[in-house]
Amino acid sequence: MISVEARSGRYEVHCRWGALDELGGLLRGAGIVSADAVVVTDDVVGPLCAARAVSALARAGFEARVHTVAAGESSKGLRTVEAAYDRLLSWRAERTTPLIALGGGVVGDLAGFVAATYLRGVPFVQAPTSLLAMVDASIGGKVGIDHARGKNLIGAFYPPALVVQDTSLVASLPPRALREGFAEVIKHGLILDPPMLDVLERDAGRLLAVDPERTTEIVARNAALKAHVVSADEREGGRRIILNYGHTIGHAIEAVTGYGAIRHGEAISAGMMAAAAIGERIGVTPPSVAERQRSLFERYGLPLRHPGLDADAVCEAIAFDKKVSGKRVRWILLEAPGHPVVRDDVPPELVRDVVRAVVAA
Repeated sequence: MISVEARSGRYEVHCRWGALDELGGLLRGAGIVSADAVVVTDDVVGPLCAARAVSALARAGFEARVHTVAAGESSKGLRTVEAAYDRLLSWRAERTTPLIALGGGVVGDLAGFVAATYLRGVPFVQAPTSLLAMVDASIGGKVGIDHARGKNLIGAFYPPALVVQDTSLVASLPPRALREGFAEVIKHGLILDPPMLDVLERDAGRLLAVDPERTTEIVARNAALKAHVVSADEREGGRRIILNYGHTIGHAIEAVTGYGAIRHGEAISAGMMAAAAIGERIGVTPPSVAERQRSLFERYGLPLRHPGLDADAVCEAIAFDKKVSGKRVRWILLEAPGHPVVRDDVPPELVRDVVRAVVAA
């Protein structure tokens, strides 16, 4: 069990193989006393996991209903939020009714935003089903929806009451969804945990084959890393900004491509390569660090570039990045593994050159 000790409250992360079958008991253990519950999922995950979640809740005395949205980033919008409100009102969901996000990062962000705003806040539980969500999005309390100008521009800090990570679900992921999750894992190694890079290099075969023991170990290790940073800086006023390594250009790529053709992990692997190139150009990042990063992405089947995009559009999207302060983009760069720095003095023309190299046909 991993604890997140944030200013807004403490919550626990339970990470183990088969944890979804304990969902109801874990909710009771977290102090949730409601007689009912709502599971929010999507039309891909729902048919695979929702019945299992409902059964686990029923064993603990919850009457659970399921609200299903379309899979994909396009569901993170106001229309989907309004439809969820309508459904909750029709079910007479109360302030004690927990909303359980059963799915990947999209479902977690959406359900969390609904939980934060319905009746001014109801209990929120994260039950991530993707590797990406387990190691990153399910921990930290950032919830939100997208705007046409950028990702997650409308949202809140609303921590969950509980996080339940069933690592057996990773084994059911399609290969592309599995691989994208390792982008965030590699990112954590690069910015926070250099020894984990050795594990990722040594055990790539076992991890890509979803070995139960090694998968659970790596998910728990990453969850603990994220929990440590979030506990110290819940609202991204300080050190938490380093978790956005590669995300400035990565989010811009997602925005330009309409949040669909390129997955989040695929966008930020290219974004991290762009950040490494910027770091090399201004004398911050040694070439050996950029090369090790490149090698890891290649080993886990992650893209280094996304050719054929409009470089000017990507640069325009960067201007709406959430880390912009005083109209200056703050860049997370690497001096060495485990030594990120924040810089706001990167010349725009240098950024444009690097973006062109990443997206040029």
